[in-house]
Amino acid sequence: NHLNNGYIYKDRQLQPYCLIDQQFLADRYIEGECPICGYPHARGDQCDHCGNTLDPVELINPHCKICGQSEIEFRETEHFFFDLGKASSELARWLNEDKAHWRSHVINYARQQAESGELRGRAVTRDIDWGINVPVPGYEDKVIYVWYDAVIGYLSATREAVALNGEPEAWKDWWFDKSVKSYYFIGKDNIPFHAIFWPAMLIADGRGMNLPYDVPANAYLNIEDKKISTSRRWTIDLPDFLSRYDPDPLRYALTINAPETRDVNFTWEEFLRRNNDELVATWGNLVNRTLGFAYKRFDKRVPAPGEFDDLDRALLKQSEEAFERVGAEIDAVRLKIALSKAMELAHAANRYLNEKAPWAQIKTDPQAAATTIYVTLQVIDRLKVILHPFLPFTTQQLHHFMGYDGDLFGELVIEEVEDDRGVHKTLRYDGSGVQVRWEPATLTPGQPLRKPHALYKKLDPKIVEEERERLLARLGASI
Repeated sequence: NHLNNGYIYKDRQLQPYCLIDQQFLADRYIEGECPICGYPHARGDQCDHCGNTLDPVELINPHCKICGQSEIEFRETEHFFFDLGKASSELARWLNEDKAHWRSHVINYARQQAESGELRGRAVTRDIDWGINVPVPGYEDKVIYVWYDAVIGYLSATREAVALNGEPEAWKDWWFDKSVKSYYFIGKDNIPFHAIFWPAMLIADGRGMNLPYDVPANAYLNIEDKKISTSRRWTIDLPDFLSRYDPDPLRYALTINAPETRDVNFTWEEFLRRNNDELVATWGNLVNRTLGFAYKRFDKRVPAPGEFDDLDRALLKQSEEAFERVGAEIDAVRLKIALSKAMELAHAANRYLNEKAPWAQIKTDPQAAATTIYVTLQVIDRLKVILHPFLPFTTQQLHHFMGYDGDLFGELVIEEVEDDRGVHKTLRYDGSGVQVRWEPATLTPGQPLRKPHALYKKLDPKIVEEERERLLARLGASI
């Protein structure tokens, strides 16, 4: 459709050619100094430091990433181009519609680009030996370049998914139904491709497909005050992390300190504090002492409550309202705030439990103790649902402790499928075992409980230096 609608044209362009390797270089195989901000490791398509898109010929003192040499010349070659300029007026109009829910650094950048008058044609083909061949006679030696076909993957993945479900035409529901909202979760280096190029491509298609509802791009996450670098091995590899720690503490630490609007720093000291002071001491402690007390003192069952007093009703109301409060923040992709509000409820439940002191009530008024434990279990049961998007592994364990079977919100399943490309694996969602909905439910008195154990482990402070030393050792090995 882009070709038929006049958004694809042919032109000649200078492309980098390595005299050592005797091949044209893809944009990410040439590196040099950014002409805009001076960053020394800018790539041929983009500078990760300032976020601007680039053309390889703009780089200062470029060198080949394959051989490391600077023996590069720019040769003229013919390519197909996508006409971004032709789409710019419609793109600018769309970007100036209701975008109050967009993060300011995303929408400000996108509007500035669309309204600058500087959007120009961008090559969509390359002279390289990998990629999808151009389906035009006479151009079989060229391939479609990755920036162009990568974002189309959102559309093709949708078509593949619904076809696997036996509904090959259902993709249209996702792309043409105006009630559908699409969110693109990316890093800030991908803002140009998702807030400019991809919407322009959808506009150029001409069929009225849904444009992005939101592009909640994160800023950068650094590690111990240094930029993450795979080449320098300044990274924390997930398999290595999981060999020593559980996944949910990392999910919690990364979410509560997410780089939603600015670059942030991950430190092992902060990870330790978040785990010990918040997961273990607040949420984990609430679960442990409440379930442990109920399991031991109320015959391994949810106790039947008596009449609720003002404190009981206030906490139950707060737990009901938390679904709307936290849900609204999740919908707005303000996940840090969403998680913070969920933890506020955990803090409130701890204060309630301390004030009621069921361990003292049980000695003089067992019914009052039963009511206190029931109310706290009810809040925990609701928090289990609210926290599940952030802490899926431990909330699933908690679901089991509280006497339920099955999965809270379904599960991800890896399946092997066969199509015209052969046999390959797909990641699919199985919601057949879903147990709950995003709404406050009422806990059933008398429900059997399973023996609980601690959801989180208190970490020794010595891990901070141990992990820093691991990082430095990895860095030294890469030099």
